[in-house]
Amino acid sequence: MQDRAQFIRDNTRLQRPPHTPEIQLWLADEITPIWRLTEEELGEMGLPPPFWAFAWAGGQALARYLMDHPEEAAGKTVVDFASGSGLVAIAAMKAGAKSALAADIDVFCSAAVEANATANDLTLSFTDINLLDAPPPACGLITAGDICYEKPLAERVLAWLAAARANGTRVLIGDPGRTYFPKDGLKKLAEYQVETTRELEDMTVKRTAVWTFPD
Repeated sequence: MQDRAQFIRDNTRLQRPPHTPEIQLWLADEITPIWRLTEEELGEMGLPPPFWAFAWAGGQALARYLMDHPEEAAGKTVVDFASGSGLVAIAAMKAGAKSALAADIDVFCSAAVEANATANDLTLSFTDINLLDAPPPACGLITAGDICYEKPLAERVLAWLAAARANGTRVLIGDPGRTYFPKDGLKKLAEYQVETTRELEDMTVKRTAVWTFPD
């Protein structure tokens, strides 16, 4: 863990995401160098992008929504699925959540979430268990940002989130118009123009929405 924490400090810098300036995160400036360094660090090629090193548009929209609507998280136990940097979990805690669990299977995410929580004087829980392998946990709120960039994963996650909603859990989804995001059966709560970079996206500002399952 210490080696990964040092890797993060050496290859990122503390920054404030454009849409959530109240929050500090250890973020990379460019995707290709940190991606290559991650593969070298783990001795494995062909890895997925280091999602933990960037504040993606869907996560920024979710975090902004929670900061602007603290009643969504206040007093609740929150699970942030595919948490990456932990941005949304941090926003949930700033909005008054009772607790927030950041869940991600990336081996760097535990260190990234811990570093980012510390940078914001907060405490988060973390799990690297793939939550999709079991029924959704009992909690007050599940958040999920940027989950629809691959069709099989998108379908699996959305079915899992629908099951959570059926069990009475509030679900919030942040999405910047990914190809496999289905708008049918979902209710739009808010829309933002999120600054991003062509390093990550096809444009420098992404129209990004927060969605939920209707009652």
